[in-house]
Amino acid sequence: MTSKKVRTQYLVKDEPYYVPTSSEVELFEQAANQKIPALLKGPTGCGKTRFVSHMAWKLKRPLITVACHEDLTASDLVGRYLFRDGETVWVDGPLTLAVKLGGICYLDEVVEARNDSLVVIHPLADDRRILPVEKRNEVLHAGDDFMLVVSYNPAYQSVLKDLKQSTRQRFIALSFDYPTREVETEVVAHEAGVELDIASRLVRVAAKVRKLKNHGLEEGVSTRLLIYAGRLMASGVDAGPACEAAIVQPLTDDADLQRSMLEVVRDFF
Repeated sequence: MTSKKVRTQYLVKDEPYYVPTSSEVELFEQAANQKIPALLKGPTGCGKTRFVSHMAWKLKRPLITVACHEDLTASDLVGRYLFRDGETVWVDGPLTLAVKLGGICYLDEVVEARNDSLVVIHPLADDRRILPVEKRNEVLHAGDDFMLVVSYNPAYQSVLKDLKQSTRQRFIALSFDYPTREVETEVVAHEAGVELDIASRLVRVAAKVRKLKNHGLEEGVSTRLLIYAGRLMASGVDAGPACEAAIVQPLTDDADLQRSMLEVVRDFF
């Protein structure tokens, strides 16, 4: 398969719905033009991944996403030799593929990966813009269209799970948060296919539930979960069961917190 066909496979064909909340679109676009890597930080489900997809579509660049985890190795990112059909063949990892195609490599929840596996991105994230492929004794030079993007949730940071300064200071950082009430209502209505009144009630539920974060709740309700609740309601599920399944149960197993959240739901539905 030609590189052109492979590149087409990773293009975002349909425009992902995204409502800007600040100057993030312009900053990302200029970072891409200036060949500067970007770090996105914000709570779970606030739109970081959707934003990257939107920008990949807008810039017409392939998007290759890696869901980072603690067992991720440098070989998982760069590539490895595999034995196939009686012979040993080299298989590119997502990072190598993105460099070759001239696309965006998005490392989602990058702090979940081990720091020793992230060292491989350092020469790509500074002015060298190179990727050493040691197992093949070669060095790849990233073209103008290649961009490295990483994301993480600061709420989950700890001594064991944090980006080293040697990694952080290779990126510009864009901070994300839950949208304003008006924007979030618009997003929920559009994505869930519900009326603005229903979306507004869901958003107000979220606003009250998020205040419980200082009272035992580890993370506030994400916009994503509000959309799930809206979709269930749009399909005919009553508001109470829909909100319990999409908002209350995913957030906590604590019975007292669940009761508190269900009371909030009853206040608006």
